[in-house]
Amino acid sequence: FARMFVQVCLYFYCKCLWRCLKFVVRKLTGQCELQRICYNTKPGAARTMKIEASLKGSKSKRLQTSVSVHPDAIEKTIDDIMELKRINPDINPQLGVSLQACLLQIVGYRNLIAEVEKLRRETYDSENPQHEEMLLKLWKCLKPNSPLKARISKQWCEIGFQGDDPKTDFRGMGLLGLYNLVYFAEWDTEIAQQVLSDSLQPKYREVTKKELSQFSKAEWEKKKFDKAIGYSFAIVGINITDLAYNLLVSGALKTHFYNVAPEAPTLTHFQQTFCYLMHEFHKFWIEEDPLDIMEFNRVREKFHKRLLKQLQNPEMALCPHFAASESLINM
Repeated sequence: FARMFVQVCLYFYCKCLWRCLKFVVRKLTGQCELQRICYNTKPGAARTMKIEASLKGSKSKRLQTSVSVHPDAIEKTIDDIMELKRINPDINPQLGVSLQACLLQIVGYRNLIAEVEKLRRETYDSENPQHEEMLLKLWKCLKPNSPLKARISKQWCEIGFQGDDPKTDFRGMGLLGLYNLVYFAEWDTEIAQQVLSDSLQPKYREVTKKELSQFSKAEWEKKKFDKAIGYSFAIVGINITDLAYNLLVSGALKTHFYNVAPEAPTLTHFQQTFCYLMHEFHKFWIEEDPLDIMEFNRVREKFHKRLLKQLQNPEMALCPHFAASESLINM
C-alpha cells in the first residue's frame, strides 16, 4: 500500500504539480524552461542533457519529436520551437544558436548509435576485398618488419587473435571491432605497437611503499618472482569495442561526447574514445596485477564500473584533446 501511495504521489507530482510549478516560474521570470536552461547553464553536457530532458518531457508532441529530426531539419525545428514557446528570435538571438548546438549534439548522438550499430551488424566477409584490405592493414601497422607469410597463418596469434584466421574472432562485434583496431594501429601506431609488445611481454606493476610494508618477507620473495600476466591484444581490442558500444547505446557516453563534440559526435569521436579506453585498460590491467587471464572478466567489470562513475560527472571528458602518446609515454 505504501509503495502504491508513493507511486500515485509521484505520478500526481509529475503530471500536475511539476507543470504548475513550471507555469508559475515562467510567469515570475518571463522565461520558459528552455530559456532558463540556456541562459543559466554553461555549454556542454550539463546544458545539452537538460535541454534533451526538457524536450522529451514536454507535453507537446512537436517538442518531443524534435530530438529525433533529421540534421537538415534542425534549423526549421528551432523556428518551430521558438514559435511554439512564443519566443521572439530578434530579442533572444543567442537562444536559437544555443538550441541549435544542443540539437545537433542530441540528433548526432542518435545517428552515431545507428552508424555504429550498422558496423556491428555487418559480418566480416573474407570474399570482400575491402574487408581483407583492412585486415592486412592492421597487420602491417602492428608488425611492419614482419611480412605475413600467408593469409591463413599462425602468425595472427602474434597480434592477439585466437587462431589461424582472424575472421572468426570478429563475430561478436562484426566490422566495428576491425574498424576500431585499424584506427588505433594506423593513427596511433607507436602506442599501439607498445601496447601490443607489453601484452606479449607484460611489465611488472610498481609496488608502492605502502604495499611493500604490508608484505611479509616470504610474500615479498614470492611477489618478486611473480610474472606479470599478459593478454591477447586483438581479442581484448574487440572486447573493449564491446565495452565502448555498450557505453554508447546505454547513453553513458553522452556526458563525454556532449563535452568534446561542439556539434554532432561522429564515428571518429567514437574511435578516439576506443583508443583512450585501450590505453586506460592497459594501465588498469597492470595496476590490477591479475593472477591469470581467467581474471579478465573481473578486471573488465571493475574497469567498466570506474568509467560509469566518471561519466556521471557532467563535466567529464574522457579524452578532451586526443593525444594518445601522452597517456602511455611514461609507463
